Amino acid sequence: MATPARTQPPWKEPQPSSPAKLKVWNSLTRSKNDFVPIDPEGKVVKWYSCGPTVYDDAHLGHARNYVTIDILRRVLAGYFGYNLQFVQNITDVDDKIILRGRQQHLLAKFKAENPTVTDEVIATTIKAFDAYVKKNLPLLSSEVNIGSFNQETADKYANVIQGKSIDGVTPPGDKEAKIKMHLRTASTAVTSLLAPSKSTPEDIEVFYAGAEDVLLPYLDSLYGSSIDASDHTVFTKLTQKYEARFNEDMRSLNVLDPDVVTRVTEYGDQIVTFVEKIVDNGFAYKTSDGSVYFDIDGFEKVPGNHYARLEPWNRGDKGLQADGEGALSVQKTSEKRSDADFALWKSSKPGEPAWKSPWGPGRPGWHIECSVMASDVLGEQMDIHSGGIDLCFPHHDNELAQSEAHWSHKEGGHQWVNYFLHMGHLSISGSKMSKSLKNFTTIREALARGDWNARSLRIIFLLGGWHDGIEITDDMRKQGSSWESYVTNFFYKVRDLEVHPNISSTGAEDEKVQKSFESAKDKAHNALADSFDTPTAMRAISGLITDYNSADKAGLSDGVSFDVARWITRMVRIFGLDGSADPYDGGIGWSGIDIPSVAKEFVYAVSRERDEVRQHAITGDLSEEVLQSIIAQHQPGQKQDIAAVPYAEVLSTFQENLQSLASKKAPARDYLDLCDQLRDAHLWDLGIYLEDRENAPAMVRPVDAELQAARDQKEAIARQKAEAKLKREREEAEKKAKLAEQAKINPKDMFRTEEYSAWDEEGMPTKDKEGADVAKGRTKKLRKEWEKQKKLFEEHLKAGSGSA
Repeated sequence: MATPARTQPPWKEPQPSSPAKLKVWNSLTRSKNDFVPIDPEGKVVKWYSCGPTVYDDAHLGHARNYVTIDILRRVLAGYFGYNLQFVQNITDVDDKIILRGRQQHLLAKFKAENPTVTDEVIATTIKAFDAYVKKNLPLLSSEVNIGSFNQETADKYANVIQGKSIDGVTPPGDKEAKIKMHLRTASTAVTSLLAPSKSTPEDIEVFYAGAEDVLLPYLDSLYGSSIDASDHTVFTKLTQKYEARFNEDMRSLNVLDPDVVTRVTEYGDQIVTFVEKIVDNGFAYKTSDGSVYFDIDGFEKVPGNHYARLEPWNRGDKGLQADGEGALSVQKTSEKRSDADFALWKSSKPGEPAWKSPWGPGRPGWHIECSVMASDVLGEQMDIHSGGIDLCFPHHDNELAQSEAHWSHKEGGHQWVNYFLHMGHLSISGSKMSKSLKNFTTIREALARGDWNARSLRIIFLLGGWHDGIEITDDMRKQGSSWESYVTNFFYKVRDLEVHPNISSTGAEDEKVQKSFESAKDKAHNALADSFDTPTAMRAISGLITDYNSADKAGLSDGVSFDVARWITRMVRIFGLDGSADPYDGGIGWSGIDIPSVAKEFVYAVSRERDEVRQHAITGDLSEEVLQSIIAQHQPGQKQDIAAVPYAEVLSTFQENLQSLASKKAPARDYLDLCDQLRDAHLWDLGIYLEDRENAPAMVRPVDAELQAARDQKEAIARQKAEAKLKREREEAEKKAKLAEQAKINPKDMFRTEEYSAWDEEGMPTKDKEGADVAKGRTKKLRKEWEKQKKLFEEHLKAGSGSA
């Protein structure tokens, strides 16, 4: 049987010696504020978080937002002990969804009607290409076509293609990223149009895939208004698919489900009622087309009301205002009282979904949806509102204004949200990751390729400030991988104490490690209380491990080791680094550090036997009697659980091999080789590694990515050496063979070539091919070559390899 785990003392939750009060960075005040919940008892925290707009797969930029929010949520609940009421919405109707759903519907119809690539399909796609280029790549000439596109773009957009800004002077940014996207889209369409074959089913599929992004807007411009507005399935078919995929992605990243999920399409009546209240309060007005706009000027005339409180410097940014209104909201004429006024309710145009309202058929404005859903679940005031930093203006500023207009009546100054938390962007080459820029890697792609897993990606975010931007670099990847390996190796060591307790400990190091432990707890607490400063908390954890590793383990009691490990386990679990494991169950470690339960009995037995065999083989006293006593400690049963069979076979095979060596009276070296084979092959192939240690039993651990990478590198070096040796041997053999062939040549014949026209009796050249005497210097050089060949030839004859 495996060595039983050592009994551990009951674990008490460690308390910081000087607890600091929680402060949070509040976008509303642009400063750190004491966190004081609305709840009179200070326990319940009401939190609304802006959820996804579900029209495409979530990407790593979304992971940055939702994983980081999840970290803050877990820290508030798991560390600070608040009872959270966490609400997250699903935006399943807005301009992007309407446009994407409609476009996908029309493209599917077009492909169904045109199952082959006919001349008419080609002509339509060329028109689509022309329209796309004219709209999105204005530097190209009006005469550009699919034949001249590549050459002209290489000329007009050379700076952007080379990674520079369009003017070649300022740093490149989102503008250049968008141009690159348009260049890729148009270039892909050109490739499809110029493809020599479009007849096979595979060709047709490739053609439509390449032409899709130019066809989508073109077909929508032709037929978008013909969509039946009452048929919401045109849009919900898209949103339901991507909502399900979003949920799958979040769970794969270990993001907790919201307590409450709200969907815009389920709130049509409440949105109308909410907008009516704002109109009644005098802060919104109707236009003749049936739209309703928020009256910013009227709102700010009431004392205590302020617009654009989050980013007042952006309130005049027409580009951001336009983005906030949506791509389908551009009108040639408008009855808006101010350009900055934003839509609460939009009259539905042909081809757009519609709901009944007092102002006529329409649909919600983008910003009103969150105000209504948050207010419906959380009431007229909430503690926290969160989202990505790009939502500050206009989305959250508009939410704030319209909600305060709804709840404040005429008094003004109503505080709808107490703390706004905004997550920083995830950037690629200086540009934020964005669906609209198409510069993203989806979450499922990254996980499927093995670029990241739930833990490694979360560690990267924990090592950066939650409201700071992050650009993933190789150095950042290495830092995250190093931190994970450091903690994993620490857990291996402490968990090994459960199997191999430190019986001889003097306890002399306890006070030193305990002091480091208390210091680390204080540092971590103060960091988390300082607006969730996870980078400092992560350094406190790794710093404690460093202090632990430097301690003399012979003088450290296991109880202190277990206390340190339980606290570190608690912290990493609170951060969400160990799936759904309970931070408070007193456990040690995280997933991935343990071998399968069914393997333990046999693996620990064979590891123990191996340790003893190695020890006796090294000291030279491995007698047959000693060997039999070692083997007798454990005999595998005749029957095992099916899952345990491979591990039982490793034990029995090792014992059989030991018996075989004993019968042959094999030398100690053979026993040591057998022990290495057990470690490096038999157990390794089962995903288990025995880490040999000096003056200590081997540590049993799983084969992880770090070990595998180290072995792969070692094997690659060995392969390179073997290949280099083989190359040298081959070259040497070729050299010898060439020399052997050369030795067969009689020196009298070696210079009888077209280069000369006369020779003496020894075969030395006397005249060149034109009949002139060979120069003395040349003759001297040829004589040396002749003498060398003569020696080779004589040795060849002497060896009996041939005849003159």
